Amino acid sequence: MTERTTTGRTTDPAMVQEYLTGYDRILSDVAATGRRLTRDELDSRRALGEQAAEAGHGLRALVSGHLTATRDAWPVSSADTASAHSVLAAVEQAVDAFAEGYERAQRLAVRREEASRREFIDDLLHGRSDLGRLAERAGRFGLQLSHAHAVAVAVGETAYAETDPVTRGVELALVSRFGDRRILLTTKDGRLICVAPADQGDVLTYFAKQAHAATDGGRVAIGRARPGAGGVVQSYEEALSAHDLAERMALDEPVLRAADLLVYPVLSRDREAMSDLVRSALGPLTEARGGAGPLLDTLSAYFDAGCVAAEAARRLNLSVRALTYRLERIHKLTGADPAQPFQRYTLQTAVIGARLLDWPAKEL
Repeated sequence: MTERTTTGRTTDPAMVQEYLTGYDRILSDVAATGRRLTRDELDSRRALGEQAAEAGHGLRALVSGHLTATRDAWPVSSADTASAHSVLAAVEQAVDAFAEGYERAQRLAVRREEASRREFIDDLLHGRSDLGRLAERAGRFGLQLSHAHAVAVAVGETAYAETDPVTRGVELALVSRFGDRRILLTTKDGRLICVAPADQGDVLTYFAKQAHAATDGGRVAIGRARPGAGGVVQSYEEALSAHDLAERMALDEPVLRAADLLVYPVLSRDREAMSDLVRSALGPLTEARGGAGPLLDTLSAYFDAGCVAAEAARRLNLSVRALTYRLERIHKLTGADPAQPFQRYTLQTAVIGARLLDWPAKEL
């Protein structure tokens, strides 16, 4: 009976014989002398075990072959108890050494596969490899880089590795929900990464939900879909930029989409012009008691609350009267009234610029 291995190959019992070389001779000698296996004999068993693993044969068929060979080569002289015990001890030693070599070869193969996968992921996310060669390698890991892909990046309080329970839990949830949809889930620099085809936006949405929960409220950013191998790099970098932007702008949304944040790169593209706007519109706030910080926070909360004074006051833990006083103080210092549409737009743009430029902590 043949055995189907995890690689899909079948192990023919006849093929097992080449990995039993010298086994019958060892049993005969042990039966005659009662000795244990020598170091060379054990090494030869381990070497044969490694060869069998590398050839892709199943361990069950190989162990069965050893037992069959034991029965066929069982020495007549082993009928007495002492001789039988010696032969059985030799069988135990031989099979154990064979299995040790087999497992060692499998561990090495796993490490090689892990190293190959990690190298591919690093090349994929940094674009350091020839794109044509990268596309060829991608098939091994379930991606078709001729199609467009989008990348989602989840960041939690701690760093995550591929073997962590958090990573495995998210992966299991994705596989259970979507099966084989050519999804790549991995980690990079402690972040959870999901790469999915552009036409399967539900995958990244579900990943964001699972990752947010698994990382105890971590943030997830999703880059825009891009075509080709280079597109994965671009989408990944967009997701990272979205995380960076969320930190600077104090955005508290659990899921960020790069497509929704395009206004910020536009505003920050001309750094000199933005610096001039911040200095001109908000610079006078530095004259306030306590500096510009508290009044800048007031403007941020006011604009984030849709210019609703009661909501802004609640977010700042202030009374509405105290908030109104601050807004009046801002009007007096800057000459711009946050309640007037055009002046409000100028102030709000300047506040965004201040966040992007980390003003007033950094001088402009």
